[in-house]
Amino acid sequence: MDRPYGISDFAFPNRWDRETGPDLVERAGRASHGDRDHRQIDRDAPRNSEQARSGLDRSRTIYRGRNREYSLRESEVRTLTDVGKFRVVPADDLARFGYNGNRSQMEYDVRNLTRQGLVEQRTIEGRSYATKVLTLTKNGHRLIERAQLVPRKQATYHGFAKPKEARHDADVYRLYHKVAKEIERSGGKVRRVVLDFELKKDLYRALSTIQPDKNPREERISIASQFDLKVVHGKIPIPDLRIEYEDDCRDVRRLDLEIATRDYRPQGLGEKAKAGFHMFARQQDHAKLRRVLDTQEISARIFAL
Repeated sequence: MDRPYGISDFAFPNRWDRETGPDLVERAGRASHGDRDHRQIDRDAPRNSEQARSGLDRSRTIYRGRNREYSLRESEVRTLTDVGKFRVVPADDLARFGYNGNRSQMEYDVRNLTRQGLVEQRTIEGRSYATKVLTLTKNGHRLIERAQLVPRKQATYHGFAKPKEARHDADVYRLYHKVAKEIERSGGKVRRVVLDFELKKDLYRALSTIQPDKNPREERISIASQFDLKVVHGKIPIPDLRIEYEDDCRDVRRLDLEIATRDYRPQGLGEKAKAGFHMFARQQDHAKLRRVLDTQEISARIFAL
């Protein structure tokens, strides 16, 4: 039975910690159900690439869009829904998590999805990195909705966000898989992912209904609690990712996750920590972020992304 919104008591396991310190997360983990599905496909596929493509193509299903038909394999449908749920997905992470390291199969699927006008690729660049990422096109997004490829409550997106936010948004997919493995390991099942876009939209809509004759502070606290959020210094921090999952007792719980970077302002980082979010960061950013939190006397842990 679904619980009302409340702080999740999911405990990140101690075996995530390395001996070198409490802020690092173990990389190894049992594969997800999706990974096992891909492994089964890989074992059954012929070794010869041409034979493999013809064999895999026989398992295609026809999906009808508004003005045309699309021929898709099951793995291509999973890729469409993954990219739609997270908006921006790095190609490397898609191969690693969505295809259990089978990059050739991922590239074949992406070429087919691109050829049919359902996904598009772009390279995001920074001072020391360049990453290929995927997003849905409008047609890809329409097909997901028309064919009802995701549950009704699961939001999906298309198009690239602002370039300066693209790398941060792309990290959400990796973060999801890290935590989802632990949820499955503990006997749970992910039911929905909620990005900050969706939470902001729903929260701001609720805040706009506050009446002038009401106490603004009390109303904000009340509305924040409805979304399982907190008011910190007059603000309502919103996590990068919320995972709603069913635990081994069939109760629905929620985890709020935040990706922190060295560019965070001390006040903003402190507010996110005080909001109770589980904090993750790239390993090279840990030392700086830890110093910021220590200066504010905040004991929140930072896990490795």
